[in-house]
Amino acid sequence: MSSWYVYLLECRGGSLYTGIATDVERRYAQHVAGKGARYTRSHPPLRLLAHFPYPDRASASRAEHAIKRLPPARKRALCAGAEPAPAFPAD
Repeated sequence: MSSWYVYLLECRGGSLYTGIATDVERRYAQHVAGKGARYTRSHPPLRLLAHFPYPDRASASRAEHAIKRLPPARKRALCAGAEPAPAFPAD
């Protein structure tokens, strides 16, 4: 079983994008090429801020949902290591 990752991107205009993937570098390249999510097509990513490993897709999806609910300042603190990534046990 492969690991899943939650990743955060900083996009043009200072916005943040959160997603999940098994291969973060490949997914980032897709976003940069305009082949990723609809949001990153209109707000191109500038850089990968952070990524966090999870044991399976379900726990990564739950963490993604929790992170998306955070205000931008807390997302940036998470990326800077000031806050721990949400922990969800494997199903």
